[in-house]
Amino acid sequence: MLKDAQGLIVTTDSTQAIAAINSFSDQMLAYGKDAETAILEAIAADPTCALAHAYAAAYYLTQENRKAWQQALPYLQTAQQNCAKITKREYLYVQAISAWANQEIDVAIALHEQITDQFPRDLISVQQGQYHYFYTGDKDKLCKIAQKVLPSNPENHYLYGMVAFGLEQCHQLNAAEKIARQAIALNRYDAWAHHAIAHVMETQGRVDEGIAWMENFADTWENCNSMLYTHNWWHIALYYLDLKNYQKVLQLYDQHIWQRANKQSPKDQVGAISLLLRLELRGVNVGDRWQGISPYLYSRIDEHALPFQDLHYVYALTRAGHDDWVHQMLVSMQHHTFSINPFLRRSWLEVAIPAARGMFAHAKGDFRTTIAELQPVLSRLHEIGGSHAQRVLFRQIYQDAVLSVQKQSWVYAVS
Repeated sequence: MLKDAQGLIVTTDSTQAIAAINSFSDQMLAYGKDAETAILEAIAADPTCALAHAYAAAYYLTQENRKAWQQALPYLQTAQQNCAKITKREYLYVQAISAWANQEIDVAIALHEQITDQFPRDLISVQQGQYHYFYTGDKDKLCKIAQKVLPSNPENHYLYGMVAFGLEQCHQLNAAEKIARQAIALNRYDAWAHHAIAHVMETQGRVDEGIAWMENFADTWENCNSMLYTHNWWHIALYYLDLKNYQKVLQLYDQHIWQRANKQSPKDQVGAISLLLRLELRGVNVGDRWQGISPYLYSRIDEHALPFQDLHYVYALTRAGHDDWVHQMLVSMQHHTFSINPFLRRSWLEVAIPAARGMFAHAKGDFRTTIAELQPVLSRLHEIGGSHAQRVLFRQIYQDAVLSVQKQSWVYAVS
């Protein structure tokens, strides 16, 4: 047995495997583009290392698409087969990833909490616990799971960035900015800490400062994975949207957001979709860009990885003229609810599906149906995940529908 860079015991005798696991951990915490390569190197160095296989499975599960889920399963099975002599932490982690693969997110969360209670230097578990809280809408626990391990990880800029994001989501904006700046003082390349401050400045309306801040660090994002690279540029685009510089927003979309996206990645797709939608709400003609996205969405119709993602797909496919695909997707969402555990089922049935119908109606210009479907779920939209900056879009759609109905009523009354 050897120790990794976090000082945690790993069941392996291979120094090469440990070096690759350390690289993987660093890549995951940095949202780097070489995480997959690193963990596969660890497995090649020690094919019996259960933790390395569990890390590989977790990496593929974070991609949130069917192909990646299928890639995860052999690694998860191998991890489970090599559990006989591993440490308690490793065993808990394998179980957490197994629960995730089975969509038992409540179980996975409980296991990550247990790991971080007993092994507070396990920042991969902190990050993945935050991930699950993010997509189940529990901002308080998203923050607390990172805060509780601060004493055990002094001056760890990755953890500072995670705490900063949690604080921002809990509207503790000054504290979030302070600790994010501490992270960046330790490492200028901490793109997640840049991202936390982007949220703070946007919430506070510091638009010009936000543009200067993010563009100052944009050169450091070249080694990020496509998700964080495109997402940080998405935040810059939101600032320019606030300034009504729509040509600049379209330019950023074309050059940094969709052009640099992994076009098969759900997270990259969602960012592009949400930006086009925001532009159209402002009355901007986005040309044929909906048609540019839609071919990559067909495989999403029966996938249902996350309800937050599905709402975006419904809108994009409708705007691209694929109503038949959308009807198929709405039926599939109903069937999906029969295959998931009660922890997830309620938010799908009571929030996601009505919201999806509302998104479809708005994209079709049926504003009365939009209001009828979205109004009852507005107060519960946090349950489907996403950040404040991302979820505000759904309220903007509702408000646009209300204004449109009022205008229609006024025109009818005048005529």
